[in-house]
Amino acid sequence: METCPCGSGRDYADCCGPYIERKAKAATPEILMRARYSAYAKGAIDFIVDTCLRDEKHDIDVEATRRWSEKSRWVGLKILRAEKGGPADQEGKVEFVATYVQDGLRDQHHEISNFVRRDGEWLFEEGEVVPTTIVREGPKVGRNDQCPCGSGKKYKKCCGAGS
Repeated sequence: METCPCGSGRDYADCCGPYIERKAKAATPEILMRARYSAYAKGAIDFIVDTCLRDEKHDIDVEATRRWSEKSRWVGLKILRAEKGGPADQEGKVEFVATYVQDGLRDQHHEISNFVRRDGEWLFEEGEVVPTTIVREGPKVGRNDQCPCGSGKKYKKCCGAGS
């Protein structure tokens, strides 16, 4: 059994696998969002491209998407909320946080994604990235403060040189 990357706790073959392999269509935007996350984790870029609304206004940079997928280790998906997207709806929203590690740094992608239904199939339309506030753990070191490394030099002449 291979646990699905989307965080459902289910087997991949019974969760996102059928959508990514195009054996089934996602019934809701949330299901599609989970499958798209799993596609990033699996490097299934064709699925990501195929589930995007593509027209004059909406396009996708396939190579940038491929690089992000391949250079990242995808470690978690948290769905914060889903709006609309029922059987009678033609649009829906999903707010999520995707956690990944790239170049040794752990990061989170927080987005509110808009989905539309076209010819009975849900497609990702566009997303709005939710800005993250970074909170410093300790006080900021000024250029003329003593360097925190313990050298006794000013920060600007030690670890801050070149900053």
